[in-house]
Amino acid sequence: METSEAAKWAAVPLRLVMGIIFAVAGYMKLVGIAATIEYFAKQGFPVPVATAWFITLLELCGGIALLLGLLVRYLGLIYTIEFIVAAFWVKLPTQGHAAARLDLMLLAGAIALYFLGAGRWSIDSVWLEKEKRQ
Repeated sequence: METSEAAKWAAVPLRLVMGIIFAVAGYMKLVGIAATIEYFAKQGFPVPVATAWFITLLELCGGIALLLGLLVRYLGLIYTIEFIVAAFWVKLPTQGHAAARLDLMLLAGAIALYFLGAGRWSIDSVWLEKEKRQ
């Protein structure tokens, strides 16, 4: 998939801002893991303890990985799935559009990162460019 030079740079601020948002959200879930588990149980998620821990670690570790530009396309796909569920199964039906706005923006950003990749200043760009040179 060939990406224009502008798209390679466009991915950088998107990846960095989303990385900060996810890392902070994951950290907050971790600090209050009991409340996070309770929320997942209240929402009717299967195996709420495992689900809460998975989402917490996905957001914390995945956010840090986004900041580093590591595995960005894979994380874009995983976050796309997470925020389809968060926006359309949890937030919109139970809390309405106002509560779902951030989830919908993160969904759009995740889709963009899936297609754009990590962009410049990333571990992925170093590895991918190294593979292209060989």
